[in-house]
Amino acid sequence: MKILLSLIVLACTAAPAFAQVKSLVHKEEKRRYLVYTPPAYAAAPSQAFPVVFNFHGGGMTMAEQMLYTQMNRTADRHGFIVVYPAGIKGDWNVGFGMSYLEGTDDIGFTAALLDKLKADYRVDPRRVYATGLSRGGFFALRVAAELPHLFAAVAPVGAPMPEPVVQHHANPGRVGMLLVHGTADEVVAYAGKPAGYLSAEDTYGYWLKRNGIRAEDGADGASRRVIDTDAGDGTSVTWIEAGNGQQSVALATIREGGHTWPGADPFNVGLPIGKTSRDLDANEAIWRFFEKHRR
Repeated sequence: MKILLSLIVLACTAAPAFAQVKSLVHKEEKRRYLVYTPPAYAAAPSQAFPVVFNFHGGGMTMAEQMLYTQMNRTADRHGFIVVYPAGIKGDWNVGFGMSYLEGTDDIGFTAALLDKLKADYRVDPRRVYATGLSRGGFFALRVAAELPHLFAAVAPVGAPMPEPVVQHHANPGRVGMLLVHGTADEVVAYAGKPAGYLSAEDTYGYWLKRNGIRAEDGADGASRRVIDTDAGDGTSVTWIEAGNGQQSVALATIREGGHTWPGADPFNVGLPIGKTSRDLDANEAIWRFFEKHRR
């Protein structure tokens, strides 16, 4: 997802939150990441904190993801650590354009990064989560499929389940899943792409099955609600969710929403990424979903 011009403008107009640039060597390659700790971290020196991995979109940088999503502000309000990893050449290996098994070892890097965070920070290992936008969202789904023993819940934005992940998904572990996707997304289609990725609705069904939730027959009482708090933004949100008592699976469908992060700055200097919903604050919704889940 290339929205660099809008992010440059945003970077010039918004004061960046303090975050530390770090690095580690994985498979002889230096990998970089940003870590943000909220004020509560220093104020509670004996407390362990949740951590949220926030993966950038394709062609973006870790700093641009931080500036665009503004998740640090949510971390300040709710007390969690945010880490923004950097993909090699701005990309993540989800089986598109590179070999799923022989391409960049981003899964190994993610596991190694979590180990490093646990060594350097007071991380609660039962409350580790991942989100991401576009290509980063696709990768968050690969993380859910391959590392459910490490991550309690994930929340991809503008990214349903990639077919290569479906084909290689053999880990039976369960993980909470929140999907956020706009119906007018012209970059990653809500309806899916044959041989590329599932539709948003089929992804929802896929993770219901993976988590042993039979919401389609009413056994687990799937709930549905419509959110339209801003009548002037041209969007509304339909939220459907079902659970098994430990994990939940939810789909937030943004009617007329584009390839955007709900609640973010909508300024995109005419780039064809569509409308940004003001009905849903993605950061708050994601955190509320995450905080219900523990490993």
